[in-house]
This record gives sequence, C-alpha cells and structure tokens, in this order.
Amino acid sequence: MDELRRISRRESIKWVIAASATASLLSTRGFGAGGVAHGYGQDPKLLETYKPGDLWPLTLTKEQRRTATALCDTIIPADEKSPSAGQLGVHDFIDEWISAPYPTQQEDRKVILDGLSWIDRESRKQFKKGFADLSDEQKRQICDEICFEPKTKPNLSKQAHFFARFRDLTAGGFYTTPEGMKDIQYLGNVPLTKFDGPPLEVLAYLKLNQ
Repeated sequence: MDELRRISRRESIKWVIAASATASLLSTRGFGAGGVAHGYGQDPKLLETYKPGDLWPLTLTKEQRRTATALCDTIIPADEKSPSAGQLGVHDFIDEWISAPYPTQQEDRKVILDGLSWIDRESRKQFKKGFADLSDEQKRQICDEICFEPKTKPNLSKQAHFFARFRDLTAGGFYTTPEGMKDIQYLGNVPLTKFDGPPLEVLAYLKLNQ
C-alpha cells in the first residue's frame, strides 16, 4: 500500500488541526492545547513547510501503514461518489495524529498501535495472512467481531474500543477532505447563484417593506 500517494507533512498537519474541530474528535485537551510540545519542538506554524521529523517523528512503520490503510478502506470503501479513505491518505492523517505529543493524541497512540497489532495477529491466526492481504470479505469478518462495542464479547472489549476510535479518526479525516465534503453534499460558504432578497411576507412581518 506504500505505493499510494503520500500527502505532504504540511498538508497532513493542517488536516489534523481541521479534524480536531469536528464533533467526533474535539477535546479540551486536543491538538496543541498545551501550547508548547516540550521535547518535540514548537506547535506547527501552518505557513511553513516541514520535512518528516522537523516537528516530531512519525509513528507507523511500513507494515503498520499497510494495515492502517486496509482498515481505513474497510471502514470507508470507494464507491461511485468518492474514493476510499485510504486513497485519500487518511492513514497519513492518523499517523500524524497519533504522533503529535499532546495528551489526547498520546492516549490514542497506544490504543491505535495495540489495535493494529491485534488485528494483524488475528488475521494471521484466522487466515494465515496479514490484514492488508486479506480479501474484503475476510477483512469484514474480522471487523464484524469488534465493530459494535455494546455487543462485543467481553474478551474483545479493548479491541472494540480501538475499532471505535479508529473509525472516528477515519471518519473525521475523510469528511474534512474536499472529496468527503462532496460525498455528504456539504456546500459550506459558497455564493448563491440567485438571491432576490428576503420574502415579502417576512419584510411585512418585520415592518421593513415600507
């Protein structure tokens, strides 16, 4: 999966901050809430361009990136309206998120890394292959075991928590891209093609039509 386009560091950092403002990711201890990331450098200045390692080291190994990409694609696959989450580089966003040295991201780092390790081990246990090499049906079969926390078996509660968090990050990343916004038909702040003013009955009610 590493042959997929890798987004720039500046783009991924801006993406992290944009996604932090979404409801599923928002936290009072969110990205940059502590001001200075001691030991890692200053908070990112978004008008500058960074090379990998300039701010903080990224976390995912090549194999973990493959697993994360495959899981992103399982959660949000490509369809007739938009590319898959992996095709948009959501795994890069998740890598940047769990690498940031802030409390929320560091909590997520352990959850995500432990979960990726488990899902790969489970894939090899059930199908003798890593998760990224499974068929779509096999991937769904493993995800179905942990995709709904209230009904997950007690011995898989930790894995269900991982899946819920990974799914939130995947959705948060995907739906802050132009393609994701288009997928849900979000228009945002765009000019109207035609506006004839407020309705006359509204002006009359407000006594502004005189």
